[in-house]
Amino acid sequence: MRIILAQPRGYCAGVIRAIRTVELALEKFGPPIYVRHEIVHNQRVLATLRKKGAVFVKELDEVPDGAITLFSAHGVAERVARTADERNLPVIDATCPLVEKVHREAIRYAEAGREVLVIGHAGHPEIVGTLGRTPGPVQLVSSVENARTVEVQDPDRLAYVTQTTLSVDDTRDVIGELRRRFPAIRGPDIKDICYATQNRQTAVRRLARQTDLILVLGSRNSSNSNRLREIGASEGVPSYLIDDAEGVDPGWLHGGVEAVGITSGASAPEELVQEVVARLRSLGAATVETLDGVRESVSFRLPREVQAASTRSPTLPNPAARS
Repeated sequence: MRIILAQPRGYCAGVIRAIRTVELALEKFGPPIYVRHEIVHNQRVLATLRKKGAVFVKELDEVPDGAITLFSAHGVAERVARTADERNLPVIDATCPLVEKVHREAIRYAEAGREVLVIGHAGHPEIVGTLGRTPGPVQLVSSVENARTVEVQDPDRLAYVTQTTLSVDDTRDVIGELRRRFPAIRGPDIKDICYATQNRQTAVRRLARQTDLILVLGSRNSSNSNRLREIGASEGVPSYLIDDAEGVDPGWLHGGVEAVGITSGASAPEELVQEVVARLRSLGAATVETLDGVRESVSFRLPREVQAASTRSPTLPNPAARS
């Protein structure tokens, strides 16, 4: 049995930036650091950061007065930033720069007098943040069916933005239906789709052509990880989403499985992949190879608060004050 690893896989630049921001904040200011929502959607990462002193909360009312507060990579609604500002909480904003770009686009469209349609998954933290950052009429469109039935105020004054963890393939049909119904609709260029999402989905399709089984490392609440599993299955290859090596069922390897593909969502650390490789070796895998694929070199600057912060002077401006 062979093991074939997808390329690229695992951490994207936004996740690397978010995790590093928490680590630097802990290093410079000391624990605890309060993080609103999961910094990224991966239980191994969260457990590691908790051990270092990160405290993950659902809302700001769980944060003590004066405690250093960090916003997750998914971004937050304007009301959250305003609440932090009103409480004078020292805030570090780890919102992914690509998510911030979507926020700016939505705001620009709204300020130009356009109703904004946000394409994405209902309840996802990024979508909640984008809806809450858009000043003016805004609606969620979560499927082609929604696109067929959504009612708008003025078809000639309409725009759309998309969740960054959706690929070109994920959004093509929805955007196509919106353009069919509303020819005057405006939207971002295709290059604004998150590079990491598209690259990982392209890689899993290539993986499916060479394997009999696909294992996707990622948490159940990770949108992009779930989509990788769905794509593998849609290509006709049995595909499973697992948290770690303990999730591997030896029964999956029966019935003539000669090649097992492994990939991982954008929030999953490489150590999880290597643990699964070791598990498969113990079950009889003989070789490991990596597919040729995109070598990502994207990186994002860390928030200036952690770059300039000093343990002697933990004075951090609030993002609401900068907007």
